Amino acid sequence: MGEHGALVALRLVMIALFVAAQVGQSGLVPPGSGLLPVGLSVVVAATLVAAPLPGTRRRPLTVAGIPVRLAITVLASIALLALAPNSPAIVILVVAAWVAPIRYPLARALVVESLILAGLVTLGLTDHDWDTEISVAVGSCVAFLASYAVQQRRATRMAEEREAVLAERARIAREIHDILAHSLSAQIVHLEGARLLLRGDRAQEALTRVERARDLAKTGLEEARRAVSALREDRVPLPAALAELAGEFHDATGLTCTLTVTGTERRLAPEAELAMIRTAQEALTNIRRHAPGAPAEVRLGFTDDACELAVTNPAAGGPADPGTGYGLMGMRERAALLNGTLEAGPASEGFQVRLSLPVAESGRSR
Repeated sequence: MGEHGALVALRLVMIALFVAAQVGQSGLVPPGSGLLPVGLSVVVAATLVAAPLPGTRRRPLTVAGIPVRLAITVLASIALLALAPNSPAIVILVVAAWVAPIRYPLARALVVESLILAGLVTLGLTDHDWDTEISVAVGSCVAFLASYAVQQRRATRMAEEREAVLAERARIAREIHDILAHSLSAQIVHLEGARLLLRGDRAQEALTRVERARDLAKTGLEEARRAVSALREDRVPLPAALAELAGEFHDATGLTCTLTVTGTERRLAPEAELAMIRTAQEALTNIRRHAPGAPAEVRLGFTDDACELAVTNPAAGGPADPGTGYGLMGMRERAALLNGTLEAGPASEGFQVRLSLPVAESGRSR
């Protein structure tokens, strides 16, 4: 209501100034013209009053692709210029050229600008004095181009915002899909195994399967909470999130999981931090499955143009669990989406998963 009221007030002030300047102009009514200039001024003012404001739901009135209200305003203003070369109608023509790209598509806005230029050319050919006509023509063209550029910039910004929203939706959908696919599929496997074991009167083994399914459900819930937290603006810093994962590894295995952070800490983009967290989580989960009894080491390094994560463990000290899930393929896909690299394989310390992501300018410390 406040913005709409301000637009109404601004329009009324412009119309009042136009009428006052038109009526107060010396020599407005040439001999023999009668009340024609006054009538044209009333037409211009009435058309401006009737024109819909920007942001309203009223559709602009057009006939055969010609914007009627602006066309009437332009023609009446041209007629006023013919009667009085220094008429305030000059301002109306420039304003009409500015408004046309805002209110209408480019093709119809060009019709309005063409009417302005055609009218000015006609006046120049009639009175053989091109000074005023050329000045008004240049002013209207500049106003038209500037207004069109503003509209294009606004449309580009809106398209970029929409693309950002769609990309964010796709990213959230991918995170939810990864969590559900990893957690629920593994639960189904364990629960199906428990059902078959119960049919064979192997209750203890079935109980073990059910407990694993329960643990997977708890892990899936924690992953969902962590993903939501990473997507929020008040997300915890990356080192703190990795320290939480290290603590969870120790609580689950009783083994040490050291965390080392080097370089100047900085906040990364939400999707980059989430990729780091999910990669560390998957790597630690794989250590528990494939290298039971082995401790883990997590290293996070910040450089000028990259952020690197390395999760290392020595050789396995017990029987490995084949496990399920998206594993290395999912981690590599996540890294590729962020223009990063992921390497996994034997290292001098044992087995290492290493993720490197570029640091965007927006993510660098200031």
